[in-house]
Amino acid sequence: MLSLFDNKKLVCGVDEAGRGSLAGPVTAAAVILPKNYKNSLIKDSKKLNQDQRTRLYNEIKKDCISYSIMSIDSKKIDKINILNSTYLAMNFAIENLDVKPYKIIIDGNRFKTNKKINFECIVGGDDKYLSIAAASILAKVKRDEIMYELHTLFPIYDWKNNKGYGTINHREMISKHGLCRFHRKTFKIKYKLLKLTI
Repeated sequence: MLSLFDNKKLVCGVDEAGRGSLAGPVTAAAVILPKNYKNSLIKDSKKLNQDQRTRLYNEIKKDCISYSIMSIDSKKIDKINILNSTYLAMNFAIENLDVKPYKIIIDGNRFKTNKKINFECIVGGDDKYLSIAAASILAKVKRDEIMYELHTLFPIYDWKNNKGYGTINHREMISKHGLCRFHRKTFKIKYKLLKLTI
């Protein structure tokens, strides 16, 4: 079972979903779990199937002290770039918590904020700490819900299945139909490379 990082103080875990996608938003979640909280089923969202993630999504929201989920859309991503959009989503998620944590632990190797907060970046944090893994689940499930909605507007890209990532089918549809308003236009170099491989 994953560790709590500190079982005597309130710690907030933060993670994102959708950073490497070709379409749709980047979504970040911040979660504060109770002290001494235990749930052996919670792990990095990438290691869970859809049903498991959905079930845990509801459990985490019910059990946690506070949580917040924020998304930055593709238009904003094109304007300020994906890295800054990820920072922005994380900052918004942290700011919108109902409870102020003692420490914030963030999956990854870097984070930028103009707030005076006690934070630590942890590479592979979603594989080590319960609150980061919980945040990864909330971010992933929420973003998937958004991609299901966007799929109804542009079903040709099959976003309900690929979630906007660069699958072979998604790349073929981009090559055939071009980009829509929910694609990240500033990923143009990536699109050129993708077209060469189709």
